[in-house]
Amino acid sequence: MKFGLIETTALASLLLFLGYRARAAVPILQRLNIPAPVIGGLTMSLIVLAHRALAPAPMEFDTTLQRPLMIAFFTSIGFGASYRLLRAGGPQVVIFLLACSILALLQNVLGAGVAAMFGLPPLFGTLTGAVTLSGGPATGMAFAPLFEEAGVAGAGSIALATAMGGIVLGSIVGAPLATLLVERNRLRAGGGQSPSEQTVAAPAEPEADPVYAALKSLTFVLVAMWLGSGISQLIENAGVTMPAYVGALIVGAVLRSVDDATGWLRLSHPSLDTIGAVTLSLFLSMSLMTLNLLELASLAWPLLINLILQTAMVALVCLGPIYKLMGKDYDAAVMSGGFAGVMLGTTANAMAVMRSVVERYGVAPRAFLVVPIVGGFFVDFSNALIITLSVNLLR
Repeated sequence: MKFGLIETTALASLLLFLGYRARAAVPILQRLNIPAPVIGGLTMSLIVLAHRALAPAPMEFDTTLQRPLMIAFFTSIGFGASYRLLRAGGPQVVIFLLACSILALLQNVLGAGVAAMFGLPPLFGTLTGAVTLSGGPATGMAFAPLFEEAGVAGAGSIALATAMGGIVLGSIVGAPLATLLVERNRLRAGGGQSPSEQTVAAPAEPEADPVYAALKSLTFVLVAMWLGSGISQLIENAGVTMPAYVGALIVGAVLRSVDDATGWLRLSHPSLDTIGAVTLSLFLSMSLMTLNLLELASLAWPLLINLILQTAMVALVCLGPIYKLMGKDYDAAVMSGGFAGVMLGTTANAMAVMRSVVERYGVAPRAFLVVPIVGGFFVDFSNALIITLSVNLLR
């Protein structure tokens, strides 16, 4: 059974809606903030697995759009990397970002250690470290082809399994860690805005013509992808292994900085965010529905032990260094829970963890400023550099 370009894209879109409906209908999926594309894509991969066992001819998909969708998403991340936003968050944003970056490096070291225990290549440790834990499913699936080329068989399936495990564990341990800090240190909320009233940055002025705003944003994304492909080619010619999206990510960040300084481009950030969300969802859905889950059978124990040790390391860092670095107060405790969500899952997990804590103990305005800025924008940017460094050192 063969699916052409249109059929594959349409199926990926339908799976997205299946994921959203399933998450709304199943409370545990909603509570753990499992991404809708992961639910829909994984469902299809199970169907493909069953079909492979029952039918002689496997399903074939035309995933030509998968790579452009991935690059478009990371280009939107580049447009979100604003120095002005980083500065607005104050020193704690920088401290939180540095802590995330250092722990991402440690995740790679720990992953490489687990890989060595089982006689697996060191790159397996990087894939099951920062790539899929602090990186999440999007970064994991984006880097999977690079790891396949470097000799890690079944990199896509490994990335999915680790990212999913991290999302679940980050959701489970984050709130209890924050609660332990609050209760042990007898902390109390200091007042301020409610989480629903807080914003990471001032909202952009509405565009007179939303169609024009969307078209302009799409044009900037495409131009950044165009220019970025040239930069990526230059990097590749220099003998440095980097994912295909890095050039476009850099161009997006440069254009954002120019616009922040001059106002010439008048970027529509809501439109750029929408483009990023749509392309990410389609990319994940298309990537996951084509996975070969049989490749995970022989790696169950290494993946399980790695996840347990990674979770223990994140928990220790949350209870010690993060809580102290962020101020040893109530907001710091809430941020510690959010840190677990960011470093094991996604920013959505971090926000859900922090909301569950503030619903019980009171608002934490500083936590709801710092964590979304770092987790939503800057971690992806710094993580790309850390992962690229690790890949080039361990090839």
